[in-house]
Amino acid sequence: MNVWPDRRRNAAEAIFADEIGIEYGVYGDFRLKSAYQPIFAPRGRSLAPVAVEALIEAQRDARPLAPPVFFDGVPSPDRLFVETMCRMLHLRNFRNIGVEGLDLFFNYNPLVNDHLGRALAEIRLITRHLGELDLYPGMLVCEITEQAADDHVLASLVREMRRDGIRIAIDDFGTGHSTEARIALLAPDIVKIDGAWFAEFCRHAAAERFFRPLVSTLHDRGAKVLVEGIEQAVHLRVALDGGVDFLQGYHLARPALAGTIFNEEPLSIEALLGAESKVVPLHQRR
Repeated sequence: MNVWPDRRRNAAEAIFADEIGIEYGVYGDFRLKSAYQPIFAPRGRSLAPVAVEALIEAQRDARPLAPPVFFDGVPSPDRLFVETMCRMLHLRNFRNIGVEGLDLFFNYNPLVNDHLGRALAEIRLITRHLGELDLYPGMLVCEITEQAADDHVLASLVREMRRDGIRIAIDDFGTGHSTEARIALLAPDIVKIDGAWFAEFCRHAAAERFFRPLVSTLHDRGAKVLVEGIEQAVHLRVALDGGVDFLQGYHLARPALAGTIFNEEPLSIEALLGAESKVVPLHQRR
């Protein structure tokens, strides 16, 4: 018996709104809240916010938990229910950022829903109701996470999203299954360089020299490049010198819960580089 439609309905029924209209989900003892982390693009000597990544803050007894603590504890039969609820929350709360012109990145774990029919139905459900939320598919970027997945299901899912106008990103490139083989399979619009991998890479003296060819190769494959996990000035310097298109990380901006006042002012690259501000990025993208 196919129970997926019931689980989808239950996910919607587990979403509530607080006194100012911010929506949250309830799963057992947990309250799930949408948070959004800005993504920036180089614009001359500044970084301009161009998108946000949707994240979940799980709280228990009004105290936030580390995401792995919550998600790793969700039993397998409930994972689709929770993932569906999280996506609903992110789409519904996105309007509460209060800034026009930003794109929305959301995560998709290919292992959570590996049944092709259910996966396609879920994507169609998302796109069908975007207009009600003042959203359109071109604003959305689906991040395919690094887990192993059936190639046929994954390729079919990506084709469906592209047909609707949703762009595709490969998350955590450099780790797990986010490899060149997956790039060849999915031809992503955006490749996200894993932050931990990039931080380790930046420890090498010749990091800039070796990073530029990687970025150029990805550009040649038709993908824009986003480096996540920018936590230090040196990370920013290497990324900018490599010619990346987008940047994300705590050194630039932390995730903020839905309803938080969003700072849409550009960031000064010179101020972010600090003592390294004498370094002029050589390969900034327009």
